[in-house]
Order: sequence, then C-alpha cells, then structure tokens
Amino acid sequence: MEQPHDLTVDAPRAWDRPAVAVPVLVCLSLVGGRFPSFSTEANLYTLGTGGVLIWLGLSNRVPRRPAPFRLGSGAIWWTLPVVVFGVFEGATFVLAAGDEFPTFSRLADPLLEDQMVRSAGWLVWLSAFWGLVRR
Repeated sequence: MEQPHDLTVDAPRAWDRPAVAVPVLVCLSLVGGRFPSFSTEANLYTLGTGGVLIWLGLSNRVPRRPAPFRLGSGAIWWTLPVVVFGVFEGATFVLAAGDEFPTFSRLADPLLEDQMVRSAGWLVWLSAFWGLVRR
C-alpha cells in the first residue's frame, strides 16, 4: 500500500516568506532602536532576539537554502583585517583604554544617539542574522 505524501513538510511556512519576514524584521528593528545605546534593556533585547534566531537556526523550523559556492583562495586575505580589527577592539575593551585609545563602539556612540540610525543598524544586524539562519 502506498503512503500518502505529506505536503505540509515541503510547503514553506508563512513567516518564511519575504512578505512576512521583512515587516517582522522592520518591526523588531524599530523596537530595538527605541532603547538607548548599550543600555541594559538594549543588551537584553539583543540577547533575546539573537537567542531566538540562533534557536531557529539550530532547529529544523526554517527551510534551508543551498549554501553559496566556495570562496576562492584569495578570500583568506580578508580574514587578516577582520582578525586584526577583532584583536584591536577586544584589547582596547579589556584594557579600558578610554578616550585616548577608543574602541569602535565608543566612536560609534555619537551616531547611535539618533533613534533612526539605531533602528537602521538593528535592521542590518537582524537581516544579516536572518540570512545566516537560512543557511
């Protein structure tokens, strides 16, 4: 006897469609932009939204897209500036160098005072994270 094919497994969920996912990400970024920069509320909201996206990425609730092609051998050179920036940022943060040797986040504080800029930053962060969840 033939088993009936379950169509619900292959069908995309409503929140996985761009017409639903984009407005949800915009609403989440507008909420995140209302919190003052680096406040307790903003940190908790960041951990909460990031935790939910990590949970979605580790579960099988989001249909996967195929991984992009492999990076070429020249892409390794892009890791050098990223690693140098990460070490520089981490060292200045740990050593609490202050204003004479500020971290990138301290330099970004004047920009992040505006609520719309914070919301735009949130939208970029959430969109990039959602793209990683989909892989």
